[in-house]
Amino acid sequence: MSYEVEVILEAYPDFSNFLQNMIKEFNNKHSIHHYYKRREGSVQPINIMVKDNNHNWIGGITAEVYWNWLEINYIWFHEDYRGEGLGSTLLKNAEEIAKKKGAVKAKLTTFEFQARSFYELKGYIVVGEIKDYPPGSSFYTMVKVL
Repeated sequence: MSYEVEVILEAYPDFSNFLQNMIKEFNNKHSIHHYYKRREGSVQPINIMVKDNNHNWIGGITAEVYWNWLEINYIWFHEDYRGEGLGSTLLKNAEEIAKKKGAVKAKLTTFEFQARSFYELKGYIVVGEIKDYPPGSSFYTMVKVL
């Protein structure tokens, strides 16, 4: 068997997409859960948006429900609207929607400088930590039973 190795030190989306597709194909063959996740309608998105009086987005939450889990992808608010309970309200709303869609647990990731303490107050617990990522900080995986 012969082959050639090439190194490219810049973004190469075509190659990244190729590898991603090959990994998905492998996972589909070896995990029925991965296969069914990729079927139409098996991932149930949740998008909750907050707009100001001029209809500009000032924050919100995006998440997905699959495998009976809620996965929080992004939650963010403009700094002028923080501390007013919007994050708590939207997180609770997303969890309630997810439960109606069959979720029994929730998962998210956050950096130490972001919102770990916020999520802990909402019942999330740290199940994984990568220390010094980025340097001087930590990256956490957190879960909650809904």
